[in-house]
Amino acid sequence: MEGGCHSRTGNGRRPAEQRAWHPASLLGRLDRADRDRLLALGTRVPHPADQVLLREAEHTDHVLVLLQGLVKVTGHADDDREALLAVRVRGDLLGELAALDGQPRSATVTTCGPVVTQVVTRTAFLACLRDRPRIAHAVNEAVVAKLRAATTHRVNFIGCDAATRLARVLHHLAMTYGERDGDGAVIRWPITQPELATMAGASEPSVQKALRRLRAEGVVTTGYRSIRVEGLARLRSIGYPDL
Repeated sequence: MEGGCHSRTGNGRRPAEQRAWHPASLLGRLDRADRDRLLALGTRVPHPADQVLLREAEHTDHVLVLLQGLVKVTGHADDDREALLAVRVRGDLLGELAALDGQPRSATVTTCGPVVTQVVTRTAFLACLRDRPRIAHAVNEAVVAKLRAATTHRVNFIGCDAATRLARVLHHLAMTYGERDGDGAVIRWPITQPELATMAGASEPSVQKALRRLRAEGVVTTGYRSIRVEGLARLRSIGYPDL
């Protein structure tokens, strides 16, 4: 639990879930007292890779706080293809819309590697929001941020070709979720070319061609379950040539 942030493992390191939370995540928006309050709710549960945590259209209303690992959020498009909508990192809240409005799940959440979540019932979650205004405010901010990101994603792709869209997707992923290293960044989670295609709103062959070009130009390199951006400035100039 985050409240034990001064403890260490046997090798002197902090446990993974006790390191700094991503500042844009829900837990990153909270002070220590409110984090401890939220993390005192529910039950901690480990999950293996490729496990569905929440399923689109199902009638469940609990929420999950992501303590370790990464998950992907997907939905079904009109042609029944699976579209990658977002990635969530440690500290993020999952499933809050169904808890807030009582409606079916709007998307599917699947683990990208082993993860740990805190499972909180709707009753406990809503009571916490009523009792802790600062937590309620942080949840509202997180929901609004997700909606703004979705809107920006759609607007940014109007009138762009596949190569530009891919560059913007990779730049966003690297800046938001990547491990920064100077002008480079590593995205350490498995993302397939079909998933990149759905995020870029382009066909898979078009994305494959654009990715080959980025590799040939030394802008990105791909490895096992990872993508490394060698030059963020160069990638940004490809994605946003008018800036």
